[in-house]
Amino acid sequence: MSVTLLVADTVWSNIESTGSVTEEQLSVLHLLFGKNLEKATRIIDKRGVKKISGLPSGRSIFQVVGESQKREEYLCFPGDYCGCYSFFYDVVSRGEQQCCKHQLAARLAFSLGAYSEIEVSDEHLAVMLSKI
Repeated sequence: MSVTLLVADTVWSNIESTGSVTEEQLSVLHLLFGKNLEKATRIIDKRGVKKISGLPSGRSIFQVVGESQKREEYLCFPGDYCGCYSFFYDVVSRGEQQCCKHQLAARLAFSLGAYSEIEVSDEHLAVMLSKI
């Protein structure tokens, strides 16, 4: 794990423990993630993050709305994967970013409890996951 992600994990943990974010924490996250953090906060402000949980297992994935005119929705695991173009191009292929704005939005929304929750059957969640 990179130093950037270790520092970010510490900040995420601190945010989760209080349920709020300070200006100092936002500054650290902005230093680490730049414009992607700004974009992620806009997504959260527009209530664009959903946590989809399967029942009865409790397994979950996040669905995050994009900022384009199409308002596409991307399935993502905050620390590992997003179905957006930027994840594959900037994170995986070029290695220029640690994560995409959708992953950041999901992680920050989770830390703050600022997401809507949808419960589906485990079978439905499995179908969703099979399409990624």
